[in-house]
Amino acid sequence: MAKRGEPDSPGGTCPCGSGMPYVECCGRLHRGEADAPTAETLMRSRYSAFAVGDAAYLLRSWHSSTRPARLRLDPGERWTGLEVVDTERGGLFDTTGTVEFRAHYRERGRAGTLTERSRFVREDGRWVYLDGETL
Repeated sequence: MAKRGEPDSPGGTCPCGSGMPYVECCGRLHRGEADAPTAETLMRSRYSAFAVGDAAYLLRSWHSSTRPARLRLDPGERWTGLEVVDTERGGLFDTTGTVEFRAHYRERGRAGTLTERSRFVREDGRWVYLDGETL
């Protein structure tokens, strides 16, 4: 059964904005078939997890020192678009990275934008979300 907002068909476009099918893009990370190779890829996959309502993936991809005990996603939020504004480090050979982004959403009929500068680190060899500053 599809999660909230998940593309209806295997060929549905990924919410992260890559233009690729969800199942071949962020869906692979959500299902645990692959790890994000970069901090930006992880950030995009986390945005997609919000878009499809995958709280379990969000918790798995959160650093153990800052991860909440549980996460409740608002069923009234619909994530509608993502813009990556800037990235610093976070590449294949880095251990830290920062990604600034704008995430567009609709909530109860109103449009909004979340702008955040997120910090990512490697934990046990995998990229994870550490924290973020809302701008």
